[in-house]
Amino acid sequence: MISPSLISGAILGWALGANNAANCFATAVTTRAVKYSVAVAVTGVFVVLGAWLEGAKGVHKLSGYAYSSGVDRPIEAFLVMFAAAFTITLMTILKYPVSTSQAIIGSIIGSAALEGKADFSKTSQFFGAWFATPLGALVIGYVLYMFMEKYLEKKIMGFNFYDRFIRTAYIVAGAFSAYSLGANNVANVTSVYAGELNLITSLQAQIIGGLTIALGVITFAKPVMMTVGEGITPLSPLSGFVSVLTAGIVVYIYAQIGIPVSTSQAIVGAVVGIGLVKGTKTVNYKTIRNILFAWFGTPTIGALVSVIVFSIYRFF
Repeated sequence: MISPSLISGAILGWALGANNAANCFATAVTTRAVKYSVAVAVTGVFVVLGAWLEGAKGVHKLSGYAYSSGVDRPIEAFLVMFAAAFTITLMTILKYPVSTSQAIIGSIIGSAALEGKADFSKTSQFFGAWFATPLGALVIGYVLYMFMEKYLEKKIMGFNFYDRFIRTAYIVAGAFSAYSLGANNVANVTSVYAGELNLITSLQAQIIGGLTIALGVITFAKPVMMTVGEGITPLSPLSGFVSVLTAGIVVYIYAQIGIPVSTSQAIVGAVVGIGLVKGTKTVNYKTIRNILFAWFGTPTIGALVSVIVFSIYRFF
C-alpha cells in the first residue's frame, strides 16, 4: 500500500511540472514554432521516460541526504515535501521560474535546523550546482548561438524547408530537454520517501514522480512558459531552439552526476547568453532581477515554511 505521506510529494511534482517543465518548450511556443498542445504532450511523455530510465542516481543521492538530515519518519517526509510544494506553488502563481531543488533543500535544512541535525557541509555540492547551472548554460548558449548564427542560420534561412527544419529542431530539443528534466528532477519529488526510509522503492519513486510532473505540465504550464519565452529577451526561432538545447545539455549532465538542478535556471542562463550575443540592450534586466530574487528567495522561503509547519506539528 502506498503511504498517504506521498500526497505532499505528488503536489510538489505537479508544481514542478507547472513551473520547471514548462521551459522545455517555452521559446518554441512563444515564437509560434510549435503549438502549445503539442509542446505539453511531448514534454509529458519524455519527462516520464527520463524519470523512469535515468532517475535513479538523483533519487539515491537526495534520499540519502534527506535521511541523514533527520527526515527519517513518514510524517517528517510529508512535512518537508509540503513545505517545498507550498513554496513552488506560490512561485508558480507569481509566474516566477524557480528551482524545485532549491525548495526541497531549503525545506530539509529548515527541518534539520529545528531538530539540531543540520549538516551544511553536505549541502555544498547542491549550492555549487545552483550557481554553476545558469553560468554554464550562459556560456554554452552564448557559444552555440554565436556559432549557429554565423555558420548556419544565414545559409538556410532563404530555403523553403527553413520553417520545417526549425519546427523539427524544436521538437527534438524540447523532447531531449524534457527527458533530461525527468531524469534529473524526479529526485526532488519522491526521493525522500525512498532509500533508507523505504516507503517506496527507487523505481516506484521514479515512476510516481515522473507521472506527477507530467500532470503539472499538462494542466498549468503556460504562465511560467510565457515569462521565460517572452520576458527576458526577444528570441528568433533559431535562438529559441539554442536555448532549449542548451538547457537540456546542462540538466542532463547533472542527471548523470545525480544532483537535481533547475531547468528554469538552465534555460534562463541560456537565454541571457543569447541576449549577450545580440547585444546587452536586448536583455530585459528587470525580468532577470525578478527571477534572481525568486532564485535566492526560494530556498529561504522553503526553509521558513518548513520551520513553521514542523513547529505547528510539534505544538499539536
